[in-house]
Amino acid sequence: MIVRHAHAKLNVFLRILRRREDGYHDVETLLLPIALHDVVTVEAAAELEVVVTGERAGELADRGGESLVAHAARVWSSAAGVGAPRARITVDKRIPVAAGLGGGSADAAAAILALEELAGGRLDDATLLELAAEVGSDVPPLLLGGPVFAHGRGDRCVSVHATGTHWAVRPLPFAVAAADAYAWWDDDPRTGPDPGALVAALETGNAELAGDALFDDLQAPVAAHHPEVDATVAAFLEAGALGAVMSGSGPSVVALARDPMHADALCAAVPGSFATSGPPRTMDPPSGVV
Repeated sequence: MIVRHAHAKLNVFLRILRRREDGYHDVETLLLPIALHDVVTVEAAAELEVVVTGERAGELADRGGESLVAHAARVWSSAAGVGAPRARITVDKRIPVAAGLGGGSADAAAAILALEELAGGRLDDATLLELAAEVGSDVPPLLLGGPVFAHGRGDRCVSVHATGTHWAVRPLPFAVAAADAYAWWDDDPRTGPDPGALVAALETGNAELAGDALFDDLQAPVAAHHPEVDATVAAFLEAGALGAVMSGSGPSVVALARDPMHADALCAAVPGSFATSGPPRTMDPPSGVV
């Protein structure tokens, strides 16, 4: 039995460069894992079975279940040459679903790493990253673990150093499909600034500068359809956040705080929020895989 923590992520920035001929988009983004996580348990079984438990299991069932994990298991099994996947995968679901926090992709990455470890290591790093990209654009950076700069369609990844940061996160009570968010951007494509200063601020621990530089090119098109996004950003800023932005394809809004007490104060000012930190002080090791 292999147990892994599948950490949620924040998109500290998301810059969209263009829509590609294959239907994907060329992007630049920095994914920051946070303390909030699902727990993925993988054990040998006669056939593939995916079981979802936990406080968010109902949300996932409403959106078709943990199909991304099943897809990841089949892709890994094919690449590893073991035939049909033979594993029971249990996901203790804690990350809000379709919230821009990468829960499904994190679960898929954790499943790939756990299956690889359970099998004793069959694939090299490059192959693992290639099959992760086949599962989904956010899966390769979450396979690497830690803060990651991702570009291309999100599948080309470089690990980066980032000092510890504190956040308030407000998941909004509706879902946004990533495909819809990008389609809305296509209707009025606007590309944000070069993120170099923001990356440098995170690397050096300059939270004030980082807060001023947060951006997400999907925020405006999503907020045009869901004004609650901009209203939540405004509420965090009014409460004294160093900066606030939608995460990924949304609709969750994240606010940068000076320290844990400041994050708690922001959560009190914006009901429904939770405080977290990133990157987490302890994350699962990559099991010697990547």
